[in-house]
Amino acid sequence: MKKNIAVVAGGYSSERQVSLWTAENIMNALDKSLYNPYLVLIDKDRWYLQAGHTEHDINKNNFSVSLSDYILKFDYAFIAIHGTPAEDGLLQGYFDILGIPYSASGVMESSLSFNKFAYNHFIKSFDVVNIAKSVLVLENTAYNVDEIIETTGLPCFVKPNQQGSSFGIAKVTRKDDLSPAITKAFEQDNAVIIEEFITGTEVTNGVIKLNGEVKALPITEVVSKNDLFDFQAKYDPDFADEITPARISDELTKQIQETTEKIYKISGFKGIVRIDYIIRDNDIYMLEANTIPGMTSNSFIPKQLAYEGKEMSDILSQLIG
Repeated sequence: MKKNIAVVAGGYSSERQVSLWTAENIMNALDKSLYNPYLVLIDKDRWYLQAGHTEHDINKNNFSVSLSDYILKFDYAFIAIHGTPAEDGLLQGYFDILGIPYSASGVMESSLSFNKFAYNHFIKSFDVVNIAKSVLVLENTAYNVDEIIETTGLPCFVKPNQQGSSFGIAKVTRKDDLSPAITKAFEQDNAVIIEEFITGTEVTNGVIKLNGEVKALPITEVVSKNDLFDFQAKYDPDFADEITPARISDELTKQIQETTEKIYKISGFKGIVRIDYIIRDNDIYMLEANTIPGMTSNSFIPKQLAYEGKEMSDILSQLIG
């Protein structure tokens, strides 16, 4: 019997549109001989199943849908929400209560990795990869620009502590621009992280656990034509070159893939994850972990799978089981 799969998309953050693109790609890739995929959209005030131009409200008590002649229940949730309420672990807690299996990392692992500052300190304690110097600033809390710059230097990066797709991020080169950049980042989050700027080669590495084995994918090199790898560069191919495999040595490739697998295991991750790095003088710095990476047609993970000759539909089937 086919499994009913809820492809859960939407969410409350600036990444909603990316989530819809990811969901569309997942819906198309799922093997229809094995699964009945349904698009479930989550907004702050409403959860609903969308089928063409028809919408059906979700019963949040048991994550079911009342259709004309039967109650639709789901066997599995493929979470395609970037940002809250999924990348921070909230939705996973809901599914845990209901006993519905899902595609992403669990509550604790997701919430920790979504907090960039806390997660960086967590990973740093294991001494498996370099971490950039950083300072955390909380909204409505006084901060000292000179003390921040003393730690991070200039230029530095300012970004929301819990956000993705480079929303609210800024590269600051002058002291006078730091406070305005922090204020801008507060539009996305109530905590802002200021990091030292590291010049080097930016790469990203997908990793997946299938049948109990953690396996890093090929590495992609990212060459942004903008001053930073922002939303435009991530989702418009005219603004960034993405090169798979990355133009780095075999030795460095192996080192990064092994580091990715270590980080995945240390963090207790599940499903498909992507780790972003920057390489400076052969030293590897972790930038962040993405527990629900983009899976759009223009995203890194599908391209890395394709380079290995793997079909997305096969990987999703193994993931769901």
